[in-house]
Amino acid sequence: MAAKGIKWLAEPEAKDYLAARSFLSMLLPPDELDDKLAALHEAPVGHWAAKDILRAAGLPPLRPKQSTEMAEKLAKIHEGVAISPVLLIAGIREQLVIADGYHRVSAAHRVEEAAMVPGRLLWTS
Repeated sequence: MAAKGIKWLAEPEAKDYLAARSFLSMLLPPDELDDKLAALHEAPVGHWAAKDILRAAGLPPLRPKQSTEMAEKLAKIHEGVAISPVLLIAGIREQLVIADGYHRVSAAHRVEEAAMVPGRLLWTS
């Protein structure tokens, strides 16, 4: 499923959920945040093309010169170091929300725009 040369961890790391909490705290009311994060931990795992994730989120791919974090992810890919799957939430905004992993999706897109990116996708209403 993964693009040639891109290695992925089996599960998102604890720090990814902490980063998602920080980002989502600006989008969700405090009384919903814990429930959504708990549900995100249990959300189904899937694989999507990097270009489709970016399109669904309405975001352009970052460039290495725009973001040192994106450049770091790209370097990890080139070194053969596995990177974390992404955390996605649909239904809290008009566009898909990349709760954590925008830099990883952009790096994968840079390697191959159709690179399959693993992650957890929570559908909410």
